Amino acid sequence: MARRHSRYDPDADVGGEAPVAPVLCWLCGRPTGKTIVQHHPVPKSRGGRDTVPMHPICQQTLVVNFTNSELERHGMDVEGLLADPAVRKFVDWVAKKDPDFTATITKKQR
Repeated sequence: MARRHSRYDPDADVGGEAPVAPVLCWLCGRPTGKTIVQHHPVPKSRGGRDTVPMHPICQQTLVVNFTNSELERHGMDVEGLLADPAVRKFVDWVAKKDPDFTATITKKQR
Protein backbone atom coordinates (compact mmCIF):
# COMPACT_ATOMS: atom_id res chain seq x y z
CA MET A 1 0.00 0.00 0.00
CA ALA A 2 1.46 3.38 -1.06
CA ARG A 3 1.80 6.26 1.34
CA ARG A 4 0.03 9.51 0.56
CA HIS A 5 2.60 11.55 2.50
CA SER A 6 6.31 11.12 2.46
CA ARG A 7 7.72 10.08 5.78
CA TYR A 8 10.65 12.46 5.30
CA ASP A 9 8.91 15.45 3.70
CA PRO A 10 5.70 16.46 5.47
CA ASP A 11 5.19 19.34 3.01
CA ALA A 12 5.37 17.09 -0.05
CA ASP A 13 2.74 17.71 -2.71
CA VAL A 14 -0.19 15.37 -2.13
CA GLY A 15 -1.39 15.75 -5.71
CA GLY A 16 -4.72 16.97 -6.97
CA GLU A 17 -4.35 20.37 -5.29
CA ALA A 18 -4.43 23.37 -7.60
CA PRO A 19 -1.60 25.91 -7.21
CA VAL A 20 -2.59 29.10 -5.41
CA ALA A 21 -2.73 32.19 -7.63
CA PRO A 22 -0.24 34.88 -6.52
CA VAL A 23 -1.61 38.01 -4.89
CA LEU A 24 -0.95 41.08 -7.04
CA CYS A 25 0.11 44.46 -5.69
CA TRP A 26 -2.62 47.09 -6.03
CA LEU A 27 -0.22 49.82 -7.18
CA CYS A 28 2.39 48.16 -9.39
CA GLY A 29 0.55 44.97 -10.40
CA ARG A 30 3.54 42.68 -9.65
CA PRO A 31 3.07 39.49 -7.61
CA THR A 32 3.66 40.11 -3.92
CA GLY A 33 6.46 38.40 -2.04
CA LYS A 34 6.68 37.09 1.50
CA THR A 35 5.60 40.38 3.07
CA ILE A 36 2.22 41.79 2.12
CA VAL A 37 0.95 45.10 3.53
CA GLN A 38 -2.79 45.70 3.73
CA HIS A 39 -3.05 49.37 2.71
CA HIS A 40 -6.09 51.64 3.16
CA PRO A 41 -6.46 53.58 -0.15
CA VAL A 42 -8.69 56.02 1.73
CA PRO A 43 -6.90 56.58 5.06
CA LYS A 44 -8.61 55.31 8.20
CA SER A 45 -8.49 58.85 9.60
CA ARG A 46 -10.67 59.89 6.64
CA GLY A 47 -13.22 57.09 7.07
CA GLY A 48 -11.58 54.47 4.85
CA ARG A 49 -12.42 50.84 5.59
CA ASP A 50 -11.35 48.93 2.48
CA THR A 51 -7.84 47.50 2.28
CA VAL A 52 -5.77 46.38 -0.69
CA PRO A 53 -2.63 44.18 -0.81
CA MET A 54 0.62 45.98 -1.59
CA HIS A 55 4.39 45.60 -1.40
CA PRO A 56 5.83 47.50 1.58
CA ILE A 57 7.96 49.63 -0.78
CA CYS A 58 4.90 50.57 -2.87
CA GLN A 59 2.97 51.57 0.24
CA GLN A 60 5.90 53.69 1.45
CA THR A 61 5.97 55.46 -1.90
CA LEU A 62 2.31 56.44 -1.60
CA VAL A 63 2.73 57.67 1.97
CA VAL A 64 5.75 59.77 1.01
CA ASN A 65 4.22 61.32 -2.12
CA PHE A 66 0.65 62.01 -0.98
CA THR A 67 -1.04 63.55 2.04
CA ASN A 68 -4.09 61.92 3.61
CA SER A 69 -6.31 64.52 1.93
CA GLU A 70 -4.86 63.68 -1.50
CA LEU A 71 -5.25 59.96 -0.89
CA GLU A 72 -8.86 60.53 0.15
CA ARG A 73 -9.54 62.44 -3.10
CA HIS A 74 -8.07 59.63 -5.22
CA GLY A 75 -9.81 56.86 -3.27
CA MET A 76 -9.61 53.52 -5.07
CA ASP A 77 -8.51 55.14 -8.37
CA VAL A 78 -5.08 53.63 -9.12
CA GLU A 79 -4.84 55.43 -12.46
CA GLY A 80 -5.15 58.79 -10.69
CA LEU A 81 -2.23 57.89 -8.43
CA LEU A 82 -0.16 56.66 -11.37
CA ALA A 83 -0.73 59.99 -13.13
CA ASP A 84 1.66 61.58 -10.64
CA PRO A 85 5.11 61.70 -12.32
CA ALA A 86 7.01 60.57 -9.19
CA VAL A 87 4.77 57.54 -8.67
CA ARG A 88 4.86 56.61 -12.37
CA LYS A 89 8.67 56.83 -12.36
CA PHE A 90 8.80 54.61 -9.25
CA VAL A 91 6.43 51.98 -10.71
CA ASP A 92 8.41 51.84 -13.96
CA TRP A 93 11.64 51.42 -11.96
CA VAL A 94 10.34 48.78 -9.54
CA ALA A 95 8.74 46.70 -12.33
CA LYS A 96 12.06 44.95 -12.98
CA LYS A 97 12.75 44.17 -9.31
CA ASP A 98 12.21 40.99 -7.30
CA PRO A 99 8.85 40.82 -5.41
CA ASP A 100 10.69 40.89 -2.06
CA PHE A 101 12.88 43.88 -3.07
CA THR A 102 13.05 46.65 -0.49
CA ALA A 103 14.88 49.98 -0.33
CA THR A 104 14.64 53.27 1.51
CA ILE A 105 12.39 55.89 -0.04
CA THR A 106 13.42 59.54 0.03
CA LYS A 107 10.85 61.99 1.29
CA LYS A 108 9.19 64.43 -1.08
CA GLN A 109 10.17 68.06 -0.60
CA ARG A 110 6.94 69.96 0.11
